[in-house]
Amino acid sequence: MKKEELTALAKQAMQNAYAPYSGCKVGAALLTKGGKVYLGCNIENASFSPTICAERSAFAAAVSAGEREFAALAVTGGKNGEIRGAFYPCGVCRQVMREFCADDLPIYVLTDSGIISLTLGDLLPHSFSSEVM
Repeated sequence: MKKEELTALAKQAMQNAYAPYSGCKVGAALLTKGGKVYLGCNIENASFSPTICAERSAFAAAVSAGEREFAALAVTGGKNGEIRGAFYPCGVCRQVMREFCADDLPIYVLTDSGIISLTLGDLLPHSFSSEVM
C-alpha cells in the first residue's frame, strides 16, 4: 500500500475522533505485514489521564484481532478536524509501537503541506525494548 493511501485512511479515521475538550482530532492507520489496515482515533476523557491516542487505539484494535506484525503507520491531526502542521506520535505511543515494531517501521505523518516520512528509530532513538531485557 502506498503512503498516500495509508495517510488518506488516517485522515478518514480522524473524523471519528472524540475530542470535546481540546478540539484536536487525530487519526491513525496501521498497516499489518499481511496487508490489513486497522484505524484508530483519539478518545478524550474529562479527567484527561484516561485519554487514548489514535496510534494506541489502532494498535489496540490490531492486537485485539490477533495481529503482531506491522508494516507501516500513518498519522494526522488538527484542531477541529482541520489538518495543521505535524501531529507526531507522543512518547507513550512511540513506546507502545516499539513493543511490537523494529526501529525501521515506516511512519508517515500527513501535514497541511504534504507527507513526512520517518522511521520509529528516528522518533525513538535509543529505545527501551525487550531486546535489552
